[in-house]
Amino acid sequence: MAISSSLSWTRGFGRACGVLLATIVRWLALSRINPNVLTFMGLVVNTWAAILFGSANADNQKRLFFYAGLVIIFSGFFDLVDGEVARATNRVTRFGAFFDSVIDRYSDASQFLGLLVFYARGERFFYVVLSAFVMISAIMVSYTRARAESLIGSCRVGFMERPERLVLVILGALLNRMAPVLWVIAVLSTITVIHRMRYTWTRTQDPPAALTPGAAA
Repeated sequence: MAISSSLSWTRGFGRACGVLLATIVRWLALSRINPNVLTFMGLVVNTWAAILFGSANADNQKRLFFYAGLVIIFSGFFDLVDGEVARATNRVTRFGAFFDSVIDRYSDASQFLGLLVFYARGERFFYVVLSAFVMISAIMVSYTRARAESLIGSCRVGFMERPERLVLVILGALLNRMAPVLWVIAVLSTITVIHRMRYTWTRTQDPPAALTPGAAA
């Protein structure tokens, strides 16, 4: 009985969130705001989080990291609504998808840049290097997929995508456990890049369609 009640509450909460999101999207659509502006606002908010990371010190680290985590959660709002507003206003374009991907890369990099500044100000050289490595690996996870899909059509293998990375960064910020989070992201991102390289290598070893049996027929 308790489980059923819990599931009903969860479904009700999900429906309420869906209604709220639809209402917000409808208001934004009526305002005729350009969806690309909403995408760019996501970068602005993530830059705010990066500034909070970079401004932290030993005395206020826990508080500023917590605020940064909340700001990153808020930035997810723009990730949710920009595409929905584009569809609601019939402004879905190929450039919009391209612009969204580019801005996402800058948003990710800004967070790790803020952490890099934080560790540099604290003279923690090893974590400066680790933050820089995580920044590069996050970009490489996206790049390997984009480059592979230009060759083989689809490359969705690997675990450490942007949503998983964001969840880890948010948890690290809210719980003030960013150092182990950076280790996890570094290891899993590297594994994901290697997985995609191997997957793409395997797929590109297939013989050309014109040489496969029956292709001529």
